[in-house]
This record gives sequence, C-alpha cells and structure tokens, in this order.
Amino acid sequence: MPENRAQAPRDDSPEESRRARLSRIFDEVAELYDRARPGYPPELYADLEELAGAGSGSRVLEVGCGTGQVTVPLAGRGCRITAVEAGPRMAAVARRNLAGAPAVEVVTAEFESWPLPEEPFDALVSATAFHWLDPAVRIVKAADALRAGGALAVVRTQHVRGGTEEFFVEVQRCYERFDPDTTPGLRLPAAAEVDASDHVAEVARSGLFGSTVFRRYEYDLTYTTSEYLDLLRTYSGHRALPKAARHGLFECVAGLIDGRYGGRVTKRYLIELGVSHRR
Repeated sequence: MPENRAQAPRDDSPEESRRARLSRIFDEVAELYDRARPGYPPELYADLEELAGAGSGSRVLEVGCGTGQVTVPLAGRGCRITAVEAGPRMAAVARRNLAGAPAVEVVTAEFESWPLPEEPFDALVSATAFHWLDPAVRIVKAADALRAGGALAVVRTQHVRGGTEEFFVEVQRCYERFDPDTTPGLRLPAAAEVDASDHVAEVARSGLFGSTVFRRYEYDLTYTTSEYLDLLRTYSGHRALPKAARHGLFECVAGLIDGRYGGRVTKRYLIELGVSHRR
C-alpha cells in the first residue's frame, strides 16, 4: 500500500459555507439517531464531575443535547440541567428519554439566539455539537452563560485508525465513486495523530477562559451490516448526498461488509474532553 496517502480531516470541521445547513439535517432522522448513535464511555462522566464540576446539585447548561445521550447520564448523577436543542424532533425524543428526570428542562431553540437566564451556570457541556454552532458566537456566549470559575466542557468525537482497519481502507473506493467531494486515498489518522489545537486556540483567543485541560478515551464498537448502515444514515454529510448517490454508496458499503467481512465490522472511536474555566 502506498504511504503517501491523504489523511482525513477532523470529523468535526464542517466547511463554514455548509455548517448551518448540515447542522439541521439530523432532525430529519431523530428516532434513528437515538437508536443508532453510540453513547459515551463511563469515564467521561467521572471526568466531567472532576474537571468541570458537573456532579450532584450542579447547574448544567447542555448545548446541542440531541436525543439525550449525555443528558440522561448527567441527570442520573444528580445534575440540574437546562438542555438546549435546535431540532424540534430531536428535542421531543430527548424529552421522552428524560421523562423521569424532573431536574431537567429541554428547550427547543438555537443556542446562538436563545436568551440566557439571569442566573449563570456552573458548567456548559456540549457533546459532539459545539462545532455546529456559529464560531463568531459560541465561545463568547458560552462565557456569558457561566459564573466566574464555571467550566466550558466540549466533547469531540473522531473516527480513528483501528478496529477492522482494512475495511476502512477498502471502503474509500465506495466514497470515491459516489461522493465527488471525497479526496482520493484518504486514510484515518491514529488517535495519537488527532490534533486538538484548533479548539485550544479558539478558546485562548477569546481571553475569557483559562487553559484547556484534555482527557481522551478510545473504544471499539462492532456493527452488523444493517447497524452500520443505520449509523451512516445519521451522518449529515451522507444525508446531504443526492438520493441516487446515497443509495449507491450504501449498497457499495453493504456489499463490502457482507462480501468480505462476514457481515460485521468494528469501528474505533476517539472521544476528547476539553475543559476550560471562565476567568
């Protein structure tokens, strides 16, 4: 295999020209998103409590709660949560999932235009969602939402090298065939190669927060063919493809998993938690 392959960009670096449009696509498949998207490792919640103070009795603002993948565990740890979600279908599923959590309020609104309450929060948590917010607004408004010393906790998810590695090399041919925006020869980075300096620099430029502390977690999840296709159907870039191209891509991916990998593939995730405290 040639070594001079292009490395895939971060999964959470949408082109600014497409950011707003892609951020709204998830709401089309809220039920599927709730079923197919993975949760987060237990260590994340212990670190959110240790580093960000997101524990029993703390006031937490969650931005981009989706269907509640992080909200439910935080509520179980005794946090008092206001969860803001722009997608009405996603918010409705989140309310259903949190029906037994009286200390949680799910608000359907875009964070950028949502009026902040008078009382500041102890922590703002955003899991696999912060990159969808307007970069001209997100850091400053996060600071405005927090008390002095409060924590901005941003969780980022990346697909990295590992798991069924050869499948993820071979499947690039499907993407090159059906997605014209695919750079030929893309390869997944190793977890150690994933660079988080963009977030560090953005926070530092604001002058509103102290230094950013990171924790990282790697884990593997195994999917059947149908489970993996369901996961792909929740990704904004896949949903934005023309219908015929999307159908062709999914057929190509399914044929590869069934034909060469026995109907199962394993995907490796890197989860990054970055915590910065309000000055």
